[in-house]
Amino acid sequence: MTESRLGRTGSLAILLLCQVAAMACWFASNASIAAIKAQHPLSPFFAALLTSSVQAGFVVGAFFSALLALPDRIDKRRLFRLSALVAALCTGAAALLPPTSPVAPALRFATGISLAGVYPVGMAMAATWARGDLGLLIGLLVGALTLGSASPHLAAAFGGLDWRAPILFASAGALIAAALAGFIGLGPNVARAPEFRWSNVMLGWRSQPLRLANFGYFGHMWELYAMWAWIGAFVAASFRARYGDAPPLPPALATFFIVASGAFGALLGGFFADRVGRTLVTSLSMAVSGLCCLLIGFTFGGSAAAVLAVGFVWGVSVIADSAQFSASTVELCEPGLRGAMLTAQTCFGFLLTLASIHLMPDAVAALGWRYAFATLAIGPFLGVWAMLALRARPEAEAMAGGRR
Repeated sequence: MTESRLGRTGSLAILLLCQVAAMACWFASNASIAAIKAQHPLSPFFAALLTSSVQAGFVVGAFFSALLALPDRIDKRRLFRLSALVAALCTGAAALLPPTSPVAPALRFATGISLAGVYPVGMAMAATWARGDLGLLIGLLVGALTLGSASPHLAAAFGGLDWRAPILFASAGALIAAALAGFIGLGPNVARAPEFRWSNVMLGWRSQPLRLANFGYFGHMWELYAMWAWIGAFVAASFRARYGDAPPLPPALATFFIVASGAFGALLGGFFADRVGRTLVTSLSMAVSGLCCLLIGFTFGGSAAAVLAVGFVWGVSVIADSAQFSASTVELCEPGLRGAMLTAQTCFGFLLTLASIHLMPDAVAALGWRYAFATLAIGPFLGVWAMLALRARPEAEAMAGGRR
């Protein structure tokens, strides 16, 4: 018996709470960068490394989790609980070390590995409750990921110059997630995931509809995590240029609002994708976010209202499409290829973020903040092309109940 006495609504509510709390670990160090720089020398490369190490660890964790079929061998709730606990310990340990210690990226890498047992496993648990609303459910989980990723910035806004505050906040959140995970119920759609076979990746890659869905996802990922990783630095520099040491609100709080707005976008994207079509929602989202890549730089040194206005639109649009790439791949795949294709899509997508995250400091140095984010626009614009090309193909009828 997998269903909980809490039922669908109660189980999903606890799952979303756990996802928000555990995913705070992702950007815990990133939210502390401004405070760290105030007290310690921190190179742009090392600052990027504190984020990209998590990305790399997630890739490794997701790959081996799929290869070893861990969600099938271990109860999903136990795997989620154990992963959240490890994330809490690794994140908390970072607060005990000097922030510029070479051990810090290793702890962030281990955190990324553990989060591969949180985010994808959480989506798998949510999918067991799907009733023709898979896009919405995955959208809810992506919204929870977004809120969790934004929450360390909220802690930083009230933590003053104590760089440990966001890190300890995130560690405590992951401990809470581990404690609550056992109360999550699984729905009636529990099924054994297809066995992962690396050879299946190339078989799926030969399918043009799947290639187009992957290209859309890769364009989305080129932009997403680089934006999340560096928007805080942009806001802080912009406020400093305009207001000096007396901004109208803490830059970390403004960053929280921008990133957290994506939770609203993920919910909207999931709701409309099931009703009007996945290619339409993803194309519109990427068109808007790509324009924001080009426009946000022109708010640099402007009013806080201007930065927040463009930032809010960017925060909503940059994540509104995220869940729909996974849903599209599931719908376009043969059942036996789903495990391999979803794993490959996730791994290659997060590998791509390593390049864009590390590109940004060089772009800022060469182009300044006014044009640096424009280098990310190529991703969503190529993604729009891919998803519109997919929409024109007859195979797209398999998506969202024929709504493409």
